[in-house]
Amino acid sequence: MFKSLMDLFETLAPDDAFGRRVGAPSLPLSAAVLLVEVMRADANFSELERGAVRRALTALFALADDEADALTAQAERTARTASDLFAFTSPIDERWDMPAKLRLVELMWGVAYADGQLGDIERHTMWRIADLLHIPQGAYVHARMRAKAAAGLGEDD
Repeated sequence: MFKSLMDLFETLAPDDAFGRRVGAPSLPLSAAVLLVEVMRADANFSELERGAVRRALTALFALADDEADALTAQAERTARTASDLFAFTSPIDERWDMPAKLRLVELMWGVAYADGQLGDIERHTMWRIADLLHIPQGAYVHARMRAKAAAGLGEDD
């Protein structure tokens, strides 16, 4: 099962001009790192947030639970050593259409709201990622509202 997940990552990695794989992360790893970054933005991230990351990856890539767990673990390791978000937003911005990017943003809001509260650093992280993905402000706000309603939260943050 893990081999099939790694094969998926290999096939989704971009090629250079000579058809060789380059060092850019795959689309699933890129999305996973962005989801994990939202989880890590809260100093006291919980299993609720980790579960939201796993559910988001399952929804985005139709992964089995063990594959989503492996991808989450890989994303956590990668996020700890990453120096910026651009390396992860760039492949998504280039290769996903706007509805797919909005779905990711909505799922990231779901991670932020998983523990029932939204911190300032989570809010800032979301804004930075959405900006790098070139998400229009109105679409960004609507994605947030949908995720907040799905989390069963009221008007106040």
